[in-house]
Amino acid sequence: MSYPGYPPSGGYPAFPGYPPTGQESVYPPAGQYSYPAVPGGYPPGGAGAYPAAPPSAGYPGAAGYPAAGGYPAPGGYPGTPQAGGMPPYPGAPTGPGFGVPPAGPGFGGYPQPPAQSYAGGGPAQIPVGYAGGQAPSPMPGPPAAMVQCTQGTIQAAPNFDAGRDAEILRKAMKGFGTDEQAIIDVVANRSNDQRQKIKAAFKTMYGKDLIKDLKSELSGNVEELILALFMPSTYYDAWSLRHAMKGAGTQERVLIEILCTRTNQEIREIVKCYKSEFGRDIEQDIRADTSGHFERLLISMCQGNRDENQTVDYQKAQEDAQRLYQAGEGRLGTDESCFNMVLASRSFPQLKATVEAYSRIANRDLLSSIDREFSGNVERGLKAILQCALNRPAFFAERLYYSMKGAGTDDSTLIRIIVTRSEIDLVQIKQMFTQMYQKTLATMIASDTSGDYRRLLLAIVGQ
Repeated sequence: MSYPGYPPSGGYPAFPGYPPTGQESVYPPAGQYSYPAVPGGYPPGGAGAYPAAPPSAGYPGAAGYPAAGGYPAPGGYPGTPQAGGMPPYPGAPTGPGFGVPPAGPGFGGYPQPPAQSYAGGGPAQIPVGYAGGQAPSPMPGPPAAMVQCTQGTIQAAPNFDAGRDAEILRKAMKGFGTDEQAIIDVVANRSNDQRQKIKAAFKTMYGKDLIKDLKSELSGNVEELILALFMPSTYYDAWSLRHAMKGAGTQERVLIEILCTRTNQEIREIVKCYKSEFGRDIEQDIRADTSGHFERLLISMCQGNRDENQTVDYQKAQEDAQRLYQAGEGRLGTDESCFNMVLASRSFPQLKATVEAYSRIANRDLLSSIDREFSGNVERGLKAILQCALNRPAFFAERLYYSMKGAGTDDSTLIRIIVTRSEIDLVQIKQMFTQMYQKTLATMIASDTSGDYRRLLLAIVGQ
């Protein structure tokens, strides 16, 4: 696999603190991408890993949200939370109005995505044989096919002219000083595909490598952010995974964030890119850097074979919920392979229905059961899958919050999520962030960053 606009050989200068030329890793091979690949992994000093997970495992069960005890009754959601509802979202405030998204009440105690539409099919058949021997009356079920509507803060610029943008960037870097605002105005308002065309036009027009020129003019976090913006999206994910496993130590939260949240097509493209650009097999690297049930979960994710049929089979959801209960809460010990099988193979809408069925069987939500039955990275991975099934924007909103909460900022995580979601669902992530933490994402970014780095982040976020 190759991407247009990348230099055939040579290499970009290393990030600050990287080894001098000639001491880099052998990856990527000559003739392919040449972003820095250094011993010890990128970013240095362990940056990029998420802060420690909060002790609480669940999601908001605050005002306006029913607990995970049943599907909506005709005419509206049940007004009173039922037994087995989701515990409060970790670290989230519980003031009046918290957790009530514009689209209406939540699903199973987890905040609903703010924008969603339904298409095709009528209500699915509801099987009998639920816990207690009766089909619950408040569960007519959503339409058979559900399509998430998402929106990025960055969209392709109209009347795009790669040559004109290349000229603007050249002027911004020519002579003494750098016009950082001119650079920000271009890169924050072009799609990733358009940035690749600007990069190619720059080399055609000036015989120079745009990335090398940018690196010579920039430094620190703003340099890392701009390099991320100019990487093709698939390459950026593959590059992030490679550097999460390079050298001593492994950034497991980066592996979870990428492999447990991407679509089948995205994962298959990442696996191919990882092989072609770094000359390595991602499964072998995962096996070398992880172990046990966490290793098996990540290998399952790498297959890119999750069922993506949007139609929900409620009978199967009931059967899976019973199976999960018998594999965990309903026995001594835990059958980890059962959890792996269900969470790695079922579609996200199907997992939503399973979460609801489970709460009726176990009188406990599935997230808290996983918290009781598992620990460490496999627990975080399984919960990430469920959280994405219930509300993907809320999952990323939480990650962004904890990248900035407390002393210091996990800049690599902040950069990676802002860049990778900027053309997908950053609008929804911003909305969920405000509902979950009663402050805007832009406000928190502004208080945790400074200078050109802050201005570029806020421009991407859309402030």
